[in-house]
Amino acid sequence: MSEKKMSSSRKHHLKSLMLSIAKGILEQEVKDREVERQRYMAEICQPLSLPSGTQALQELCRELHHKIDVTDEERYDLEMKVNKCAKEIEDLNIKVIDLKGKFKKPTLRKVRMSADAMLQALLGSKHKVSLDLRANLKQVKKEVKEEDKELRDVGDWRKNVEDKAGMDGRKKMFEAEA
Repeated sequence: MSEKKMSSSRKHHLKSLMLSIAKGILEQEVKDREVERQRYMAEICQPLSLPSGTQALQELCRELHHKIDVTDEERYDLEMKVNKCAKEIEDLNIKVIDLKGKFKKPTLRKVRMSADAMLQALLGSKHKVSLDLRANLKQVKKEVKEEDKELRDVGDWRKNVEDKAGMDGRKKMFEAEA
């Protein structure tokens, strides 16, 4: 399939024709919208005929206030409906984020609280539970090893050095050898 190439002047000519047709269509749509708006306004908002008497004016004012109240109620109802939907959307977005696992964990702070205070906070003030964790720990007796006994018999080397220090210590040393 060989396609014939169009000359650039022909392309520009066709492009300008398409743009002019599109411009005409847009202008027609604007005119149609304006006519439709005028027809709708004439249908819904009929021309205001002001009565000449005060009684008739007061009745007209009451009627207008009633219409204003009705529209305010509708506006309020719609606003509440929108707020409810927005809240639901926000909750669903939070659920989606949780499911994706991209939820940012808050930094945890160190809390100083005893075990009894924690249980009371969790269970409420009705339950009196005391939890002494130290009472549940095993008592471990320290076993004295034989090596430790030998070291204790020998004694501390610092005591030996202190005993031998000075003239009394040297004298004891010579007496012990002799």
